[in-house]
Amino acid sequence: MIEQVAIAFEHKDYQTAAKLLKQLLKESPENPWVQYYLGRLHEVSQKRQHAEKIYRQLLRDTTNTKIVTLARQGLRRLQEIEQEERQRAISQATAQPNNTEAGVLVLEPLTTEMKTEASPKFAQIMQLDPYTARLILPSRGWRLYRTGAVGELKFYGKQLQQAGIPCFWATIAQIQQIQVYQVKHFQESTPQATVVCRNQANQLGSLSFDWSEVTARVVGLLPIFEQVVDVDAHHQLEWKTKTQDYAQFCDLHLPGRRCILRLYDNGYEFQQGLEIIPQANQNTIRINWNGLSSWIDQQLPQVKIWSDFTSFADTILDQTEMLGHIKSHIHVFRRKQTNWDSAFQLYSGLVFVK
Repeated sequence: MIEQVAIAFEHKDYQTAAKLLKQLLKESPENPWVQYYLGRLHEVSQKRQHAEKIYRQLLRDTTNTKIVTLARQGLRRLQEIEQEERQRAISQATAQPNNTEAGVLVLEPLTTEMKTEASPKFAQIMQLDPYTARLILPSRGWRLYRTGAVGELKFYGKQLQQAGIPCFWATIAQIQQIQVYQVKHFQESTPQATVVCRNQANQLGSLSFDWSEVTARVVGLLPIFEQVVDVDAHHQLEWKTKTQDYAQFCDLHLPGRRCILRLYDNGYEFQQGLEIIPQANQNTIRINWNGLSSWIDQQLPQVKIWSDFTSFADTILDQTEMLGHIKSHIHVFRRKQTNWDSAFQLYSGLVFVK
């Protein structure tokens, strides 16, 4: 009867093949040839997951070289179909002009238990091996996973979300559209807050807002690099670039006004405007900054603080081309440009648009 099933498949008479297999499954369900043709029937019936399961089981349990070869060919066909469909879907996803814009796909953190469940799904969607997939999924903080046309990123992102893997995507243009104001000092705090600040054209002015307008606070440390003399392994003097200090930044997000108010320790005028820190002129910048941060804490007790910038930056600092398109709005004196500044703007911008 197996020969009749084979002939039915040759003639693409799947109805006859199904009838014959139904009988064979009752008589000898463990027969590897019966299982193989059942897999073929699932394959031609578009039940690919069932077909894949049978083919993989045959590879594990069968020693018949002919069946092993046919099962491998079956898996290859399934992979080719999946690849073609994926490429077709991506082409459709990027067909619209606005879907070709440059963007980023960001993975959000998962607990250990969630990672165990999510890794095989992530591996299947992104065509990775399960071990690599588990390493990529973040446990704390965001991970920038992929850059490219936002239509393609959206295509993958929706599949990941449907599989229970938290992620989001955004365009570089969305980040660039956010206005960033450099805060010089607070002038008032009640009934409204008023800051003296410079806009992106470096014009000095003031901006008043209600504390309730602030939806997020992003803090981060940006390294300050200096050229220093060091001794190498051969006891020779050499110049090296080393991190000598850190600049502290704090962004206040006002999405209703499409803007970010940016404060940083060396740019804030502690002795001007509202007296927040008593005897500011006698303190170090670090003490003054800590005092300002504590004061902002009191004004915004319910607002979430985003503080995982450093771990996020570690996943993107090598993305020089992408970061090169992001204007940092960071005015730290630097002898040489660094990706850290654009990375902070990207991190804060992603919090803003998410």
